[in-house]
Amino acid sequence: QVQLVESGGGLVQAGGSLRLSCAASGRTFSGYTMAWFRQAPGKEREFVAAITWSAGRTLCADSVKGRFTISRDNAKNTVYLQMSSLKPEDTAVYYCAADRTIRLGVRPSSYRYWGQGAQVTVSS
Repeated sequence: QVQLVESGGGLVQAGGSLRLSCAASGRTFSGYTMAWFRQAPGKEREFVAAITWSAGRTLCADSVKGRFTISRDNAKNTVYLQMSSLKPEDTAVYYCAADRTIRLGVRPSSYRYWGQGAQVTVSS
């Protein structure tokens, strides 16, 4: 059984930074693309960033480009989301997702495995 556990969420002032981590367990993640999505109250889950297994390719949503960076440490089966210059509109529950694919999917349906989510709140 694949398990994804997010950590690192919290409350931060606008302009601040946070780093989310997602630790994967249950199987080897060789060949898995991993991604971050977020969901604000009353809104649909939206794509934030994705990274291939080799980390050779990444993709970020336009809304976070230049502010957020996705990376991974395969030796630790962990993916990170470094968030800087945070804005109140970044407030959401952030979810880690994974699937065995070479594609950088931007839809939730592209990923089979999901974490429980981590709350990020940005105050103005």
